[in-house]
Amino acid sequence: MDINQIQQQLFQIIKNKMPPDTSVADEVGKLLNISSDSAYRRMRSEKQITFEEVYILANHFKISLDQLMSINTGGMLFHGNIVNEKTYGFDQYLTGMLHTMAYFTSFKNKELYYSCKDMPLFHHFYVREFAAFKWFFWLKTYLQFPGFAKRKFKFSDYPDDLFKLDQQVLGMYNQLSSREIWNIESMSIILRQIQFYRDADVFESDEDALKIYVSLEKIWDHLEKQAALGYKFKIDDPEQKPLGEYKMYFNEVLLGDNSILAVTDNMKMAFMTHTTFNFMSTRDVAFTENMYNHMQTQMKRSTLISEVSEKERSRFFRIIRERIQKRKEALEV
Repeated sequence: MDINQIQQQLFQIIKNKMPPDTSVADEVGKLLNISSDSAYRRMRSEKQITFEEVYILANHFKISLDQLMSINTGGMLFHGNIVNEKTYGFDQYLTGMLHTMAYFTSFKNKELYYSCKDMPLFHHFYVREFAAFKWFFWLKTYLQFPGFAKRKFKFSDYPDDLFKLDQQVLGMYNQLSSREIWNIESMSIILRQIQFYRDADVFESDEDALKIYVSLEKIWDHLEKQAALGYKFKIDDPEQKPLGEYKMYFNEVLLGDNSILAVTDNMKMAFMTHTTFNFMSTRDVAFTENMYNHMQTQMKRSTLISEVSEKERSRFFRIIRERIQKRKEALEV
């Protein structure tokens, strides 16, 4: 591959990474401190780009030089932040998620694929009581923030600002078409988390645990309605006005890994969980194409229960609803 091909590929990757209504030349000009005209000349390969300029652009747009130059090292470039108490809090985690979702919604065609090990993160935000529980569980038990070590769970501790961010992220998610691959065990982790806190005496009373089960039932009822209709709508919307398309698949044998694939007009981006809670992302072509093909295969091996397959849909939702009901009844014993 010669320098002109590398230069053309660099700007094509940059174009793919930017929202469709953004001027690539203007953005490149700002980064390189040159005019838009000069940027255009580099984009058309009329002027050769310098190594320093390649470095600036690759660093800003998170582009792997190995990939750009077709050097096969077997490596893949991922990036992301790790939530911690001092430098990257939960509010920053949600803000980063909001910016990512806003980026995806800027494309004309956009779709999310979610392989569900447990209930997708976005669904936690439908009901405040459940969002409060998950926030507390993540920070106390998964991330082990020192400030949460001896605290008991209280609904009132969940900050209004965080729930406002939840709703903004959820609003962006609801605009996207989604395909989710579920297993009968995808809700088991959540049920075990609630039971673990009850056994460990983290709740102030069984009434708090009951409220969380009730909030989970509300979310489950909402997901069933969305699956029946084949589209998303706000949980508090009595008119059920359509938002993004919603496709739910039921796989009897595959338990997912909470990986997410975003597919837009001209780009695929994968998100992988690590250390239980954190995400890292990549646009690596080989990786995202492999994930896309894997998702397609799993959907073919699953039963689509959105709009169609009413019997299978009813069975799936009934089994989980009965499990929640049994947990609620155990609180009264």
